[in-house]
Amino acid sequence: MILSSAQADPRQDSATNDALQNSPFMRACRREAVPFTPVWLMRQAGRYMPEYRAVRERTTFLELCKRPELAAEVTVTAAERLGVDAAIIFADILLIIEPMGMDLEFAKGEGPVIHNPVRAGADIERLREVEDVSTLDYVFDAIRQTRRALARDLPLIGFAGAPFTLASYMIEGGASKNFVHTKRLMYTDEAAWHEMMSKLARALPRYLNAQVEAGAQAVQLFDSWVGILSANDYRRYVLPHTRRVIKSITPGVPVIHFGTGTAMLLEAMREAGGDCMGLDWRINLSEGWRRIGEDKAVMGNLDPVALFTNRNFVRAEAKRILDEAGGRNGHIFNLGHGILPETPVDNVLALVDAVHELSARK
Repeated sequence: MILSSAQADPRQDSATNDALQNSPFMRACRREAVPFTPVWLMRQAGRYMPEYRAVRERTTFLELCKRPELAAEVTVTAAERLGVDAAIIFADILLIIEPMGMDLEFAKGEGPVIHNPVRAGADIERLREVEDVSTLDYVFDAIRQTRRALARDLPLIGFAGAPFTLASYMIEGGASKNFVHTKRLMYTDEAAWHEMMSKLARALPRYLNAQVEAGAQAVQLFDSWVGILSANDYRRYVLPHTRRVIKSITPGVPVIHFGTGTAMLLEAMREAGGDCMGLDWRINLSEGWRRIGEDKAVMGNLDPVALFTNRNFVRAEAKRILDEAGGRNGHIFNLGHGILPETPVDNVLALVDAVHELSARK
């Protein structure tokens, strides 16, 4: 049962906070010894799960994000059903752009659509500063309700989109293959580009820190589209803004810095910051960790499509990745991206069980 926001103080008592901070997930974020490798999965509350589909039949995606009791329900259900070592709040990276003045819709079969995309400097000037995040209270209320309903030692992850990925959506008006509008603006009007990124970089810490205040133990920054950039472009157009966001997160709160297609950007992303660096499946975990540096934790990195095979293959792939990690402190097992909608639930359960079993410290 999900409790209403009026039923309890969102602050944790000291015993609960100690249990959360000593959980395998939080210890791994700090690169401390753990009894087994913690595992959670991006998009672990999603369409592959019948319990989620039953909730979605009653509402739209955006309404689900904006109804705290439903967002909390699907978050808790997924974490408990899978037996993972962290929950992640159900929300969407694009919610932050609505208070900035963007007209956002999730069109059936099309995904996110922004009806007033940014295409020129004048459009950027009209973007509102998000100095007050109270218009996103539904996210914070969902976190409060979720925190009260979760096991006292199960951490909750908050998240946001990184500046580049959000800017890309806002400029393209939705998803894109080649990001022509984004790169054209970036290359031809650098001042306008940095103004837009700066507005995002000022808004995001307020949003993420409010999630922490509401009850999240860690946060993840999703830079889903940044892999379309060269390392030079990343350093020139993105790194300063992402670094500003990460440096402004509440001290002591672990930050997971995640992107896809980023094998050529790992060193630059490390410069941008984060306590734990997310790796996708396109790079060997041990190689990625070497390039990032073992003073950072890493998260990853099973190909989500591996979950469409069978239990034996899933187990073998889990063992391969755990072997690459070599039992070093600081590995959080995850997919290289989110769970796909048609993924067999039994294979997801098998993955979680395999990670726990194979990584158990003797």
